[in-house]
Amino acid sequence: MRTGPRTFDLRRYPGFGFMAAVCLGLLYLPLFVLVFFSFNERRSVSNWSEFSLDWYAKALANDAIRQAATNSFLVATVATVAATILATAAALATTRVQRFRGLTASYAVINSPLMVPEIVTAVALLSFLSLIGLKLGVGNVMIAHTVFCVPFAYLPIRARLHGMDTTLEQAAADLYADPVQTFRHVTLPMLMPGIVAGAALAFVISLDDFIITQMVASAGATTLPVYIYSQVRMGVTPEVNAVSSMLLGVSIIIVSMAVLLRRKETA
Repeated sequence: MRTGPRTFDLRRYPGFGFMAAVCLGLLYLPLFVLVFFSFNERRSVSNWSEFSLDWYAKALANDAIRQAATNSFLVATVATVAATILATAAALATTRVQRFRGLTASYAVINSPLMVPEIVTAVALLSFLSLIGLKLGVGNVMIAHTVFCVPFAYLPIRARLHGMDTTLEQAAADLYADPVQTFRHVTLPMLMPGIVAGAALAFVISLDDFIITQMVASAGATTLPVYIYSQVRMGVTPEVNAVSSMLLGVSIIIVSMAVLLRRKETA
């Protein structure tokens, strides 16, 4: 006798666990190898000798790496702030309004950097910046990253807005709060978990980006991913592994903090 609708559980399918383990292994095993050999005392990245932190010390003492890291964090910070502001405005404009003709097209335009291949976006940005003659050095990279990071910040913010109850906003309006007061004291605090998640995602995407940065960066605007690529072309070394491991660690910390903060806000 049937007691209710049959639920779909992918985990019950034969071989799902094995395939999931294989996919996770292929995804994370290379990262483990990279981090493991960054602690190798010898220069070899395939033969282990003994544990050492010398390559991390050399990486931190390298002026070129420090300059590239400074550029990366500066670009990521500016791009994150600008992209999060634009994404919040876009989410409000596409969520807190009545449906209008062109709303679907607006979604497509905002999320187009996610659908278009990144190399195409990079070439388009390079062509546009060259066409208008804009030569700001690191500023060009900031502009390019801002454009590319908007949809990554937009999706969590819009999801949060879509799931928010509008009762409190309506109550604020009934108590004679103007739209600015309502947004500042009601909407923004409730929206903050989505903003934090969107900003963290945008920051990590900007920090790790290579293709767009390689296209639009000029001399003196080298970021950490571009520097790592230039070094890898001459051969992988434990110093490159150390720099990559530190970049990976920063990304993991930022994402983890955003997840924990979002859970705390929604608890």
